[in-house]
Amino acid sequence: MPIGQSVLLDPNLRPGSSCIEVLEGMARVYCPCEETEGMTLAFLQPGDQLRTDRLCSEGVCVEALTPLIFSTEAESTGGNGGFDPVNEWTLQLLRIRHLGNAELRLHALLSLLVRRLGRRCGDWCDLPFRLTHERIAELIGTTRVTTTRMISKIRHADLLQVPSGVNCLRLAPALVESAPLAAAL
Repeated sequence: MPIGQSVLLDPNLRPGSSCIEVLEGMARVYCPCEETEGMTLAFLQPGDQLRTDRLCSEGVCVEALTPLIFSTEAESTGGNGGFDPVNEWTLQLLRIRHLGNAELRLHALLSLLVRRLGRRCGDWCDLPFRLTHERIAELIGTTRVTTTRMISKIRHADLLQVPSGVNCLRLAPALVESAPLAAAL
């Protein structure tokens, strides 16, 4: 799937114990329900599975954040010894939403994304995709305007770079390491 494309996984069209597995790329899992449309539930990376028997009656959508290849014929591994990436992400995103103010929530979100999906590259930590300010606002429970203002402040402090022509973000390791909840991630 190309970047930005989404697919609806309808649980009514899939066997009860089936799952999808990310083979390459990174994806965002979100709710298509009318009341919560667009609410992010999780991010998936290669090796992560999404069990379709745990979806709500309206299913979930999977959006490609990077070029994405996934298998719809994957055999469930039982959550990797009890680990379910969707439940884990939902828990972490919920914990972030309960931090005291929007700056703390943004700081914790950026750190979580880099720690789980990024990598250290020299003097920076790279996140291999970008999220819109609107999406970040949804994740941290604030407005897009507030998110844009806070990101601009972090960029001016030279703690975040957005390289032109590349679909990635670069964060200073000091920003990632000093985030609230970082020890629990």
